[in-house]
Amino acid sequence: MDIDVLGALAVRENGVSITPTAPKPRQVLALLALHADQVVPVSALIEELWAGEPPRSARTTLQTYVLQLRALIATALERGADAAAGEQAGMRTAKDILVTLPGGYLLNSGGGTLDVREFDRLAGTGYRAMDAGDFPGAARLLREALALWSGPAFADVQGGVQLDMETRRLEETRLCALDQRIEADLRLGRHRELLAELTVLVTRYRTHENLHGQFMLALHRSGRRGEALDVYQRLRGTLVRELGLEPSVALRRLQRSILMAGPESLAEANVEPGGERLVRV
Repeated sequence: MDIDVLGALAVRENGVSITPTAPKPRQVLALLALHADQVVPVSALIEELWAGEPPRSARTTLQTYVLQLRALIATALERGADAAAGEQAGMRTAKDILVTLPGGYLLNSGGGTLDVREFDRLAGTGYRAMDAGDFPGAARLLREALALWSGPAFADVQGGVQLDMETRRLEETRLCALDQRIEADLRLGRHRELLAELTVLVTRYRTHENLHGQFMLALHRSGRRGEALDVYQRLRGTLVRELGLEPSVALRRLQRSILMAGPESLAEANVEPGGERLVRV
């Protein structure tokens, strides 16, 4: 089974889509797909579908959605067998793939691909490369990880409480990988290449301090010191106006460094004495 959630939801068995068009079965599949090969409690599925106000028939209705998904899986298995996809295709049944277990359901990927897992693997390897000072490797790995995203997670799923929470979590992991990839590119002297991307990012994430700091550094190192300082003033105005906050100590230190014709890397100005980077989103 191949599962994509970093963008539009796509779940395929033997190359055949098993993604339903009806909103609620789609929600069920999305939550099962994100946690493939793990038990998803019935309570979590019910909360996702009915947001704390389930009807008396909630469990029965959920079972109906599971049966609908199994019907799609069975069709995919039959098509796979008809296309001579191999004898093993006929050995797996819909109940083997969408498994009922005590307290919940499990979507058995059968060792297939899951873009979230691949993203986590690549990003984790990229972070370790950063820690080791391998900036070319980190930039490459994190770029590969980010390329798995084709849009917001679950972009075409009408999410409930659980999926909305997971979507926010996944977006934060994407932003962390993006921040580190840009940091690696800055370390490699790619400041001019980053200007267009960072122009878009600071517009989209108007209170994200690390992105603004990276933009300031890229501008400064491109010989655009005045524009770098303007970025700081715009961010400060937004933070004060919308959140009632001043920029972090780390960002103020970066501004002072630029005023003094300063740092070679954002990390040098954006790390607190204890080693902790401050990020506000």
